[in-house]
Amino acid sequence: MEDAEKGAQQHPESVPELGEDAVTSVNPPPPPSNLTEEERQELQEELFKVEDEIQTLSQVLAAKERQLADIKRKLGITPLNELKQNITKTWQEVTTSTAYRRTSETLSQAGMKATTAFSTMGSAISRKLEDVR
Repeated sequence: MEDAEKGAQQHPESVPELGEDAVTSVNPPPPPSNLTEEERQELQEELFKVEDEIQTLSQVLAAKERQLADIKRKLGITPLNELKQNITKTWQEVTTSTAYRRTSETLSQAGMKATTAFSTMGSAISRKLEDVR
């Protein structure tokens, strides 16, 4: 049982995942009575093994992220450069989208119609002002 206590100290309680009952994670249900002590012990060992694998993978991921940051630094890729590239790429994707093109064409047509309407209205006002003189 000492191994189980050590494992519990090394592995903090997990945060409930989506759909997991928070009450169940705080007060876990009693283990099913149909498990033998041997089966329970095997499951406990498997649990610790999986938790250790998760911890190892987290450490490997952190090391890879540090390696990535180091390579980017050596290449002169800064977060600002990446942001600029992402914005440029996103803007290109937006401007080539069908919705953007249709909206742009519609606004262009509306602008031309508005220009024509204002021009016509301006001419009419000018004529009225000339008539008043």
